[in-house]
Amino acid sequence: MKQANKVDFTGQTIYVGLDVHRKSWSVSIHLEHFEHKTFTQPPKVEALVSYLKRHFPGAAYKAVYEAGYCGFWIHDNLRKDGIECIVVNPADIPTTDKERIRKSDRIDCRKLARSLRAGELQGIWVPSRVQAEERSLVRTRQALVKKQTRCKNQIKSMLYLYGIEVDPFESWSGRFIRSLEALRLATECGNIALKVHLAELTNLRQFIARLNKDILNLSRTERYKENVKLLRSVPGIGTLNAMILLTEIGDVSRFQGLDRLASYMGITPDSRSSGEKESPGDLTRRGNRHLRYLLIESAWIAVRKDPALAAAFNKMCLRTLKTKAIVKIARKLLNRIRFVLGNKVQYLPMAA
Repeated sequence: MKQANKVDFTGQTIYVGLDVHRKSWSVSIHLEHFEHKTFTQPPKVEALVSYLKRHFPGAAYKAVYEAGYCGFWIHDNLRKDGIECIVVNPADIPTTDKERIRKSDRIDCRKLARSLRAGELQGIWVPSRVQAEERSLVRTRQALVKKQTRCKNQIKSMLYLYGIEVDPFESWSGRFIRSLEALRLATECGNIALKVHLAELTNLRQFIARLNKDILNLSRTERYKENVKLLRSVPGIGTLNAMILLTEIGDVSRFQGLDRLASYMGITPDSRSSGEKESPGDLTRRGNRHLRYLLIESAWIAVRKDPALAAAFNKMCLRTLKTKAIVKIARKLLNRIRFVLGNKVQYLPMAA
């Protein structure tokens, strides 16, 4: 009778680094003290789960991959199959100069597995599938607004090219667009080109109007209506801005203090220091670009509506530029946003 030796990894942890691409994944598997194997597999969660459970039965599995185009579906599916997974910011991965110069998929996945085993990685916040899709709705509107602005600039540039002046302060009302539609250039080719631009603008306006209605309906659901009401009490925050904040931030309580939230929003300054020298820089490049722009734009409105913020802004402007002062006001505004969401109370503007 043959004796079967059953392998059991109970009590051990297997570390998996993934460099994910559309057609294949590079996988590096590390045990506690050495690298087991680095290989390429099809881009399927099932294939990885099957390999791990077949070769390392009973073990605890930890996986990591970089945030990127693939989103969070890999993270969600691995967790469903009992594999602990984090998603990391690529800029936060410890990298040697050699790894930076000789970059490859195999090197990247090894680097991830090694750093995960050493406890050097901290995962980013991963929204639920529902939250991610609701955020996509709001981001789609933001993307279309940018396209609309570009389309307007293209129309202005085309008219200026032929000596037709357009009022730079024109509000692009329906009357103004109809006047452009009635405009005739010197040739039919020019008329066709202008009509195409105007047709694109009309379509974008219709799409944005439809999305505005959809976002308004979303803001009235049980998930959002209470927090939207709270945020609207803050000067400079309307329904649309409130929905951008809520879909991007998620639960504000996940930030331990104002500094963490300000860092996520991208309104903290860079700084460089060496010895006794310390030089503060401009705003950090890190942070949520959607929220940084929104917060600063809201701050410009808030200084016209909130007496306390207006007084603080005027005082700052005595010793610094307005563009720098408004960033500090944005931080004060963020503190008000954090307060109303964290304490579930409406904001009451105070006199200066």
